[in-house]
Amino acid sequence: MTGGDPLSYLLDLDGEILVQEGGYWVKIEARTCRATPLVPHGIRYSLTLHDRYGRRVLGYDNAHAPPKKRRGFSARRAEYDHWHPDGRTIEVYEFTDAGQLLEDFFAAVDRVLTDRGVS
Repeated sequence: MTGGDPLSYLLDLDGEILVQEGGYWVKIEARTCRATPLVPHGIRYSLTLHDRYGRRVLGYDNAHAPPKKRRGFSARRAEYDHWHPDGRTIEVYEFTDAGQLLEDFFAAVDRVLTDRGVS
């Protein structure tokens, strides 16, 4: 992403559906909210890639907390940021800023589409 304010760009994309090749589509939801310990950056977001049948095949969001891993003491932050690399499983996502979120998401979209022979 080059130039401009990445946060404003992300917020401007709220509600957008971006059609991709092969019947795939991206849905973006993003809005500001009050910063909390679970959402310290003050942005609620859901960026998802769907197949032609409407099934989510990739997602980045902070709608809920990722499951805790039960392996001894962990100093991991309890933030809600996470991603769904295959649309179902949940992995922690280390949110740094809106620009990096967009870059990470669209790079993952490109990988998924390439892996599925779409791009």
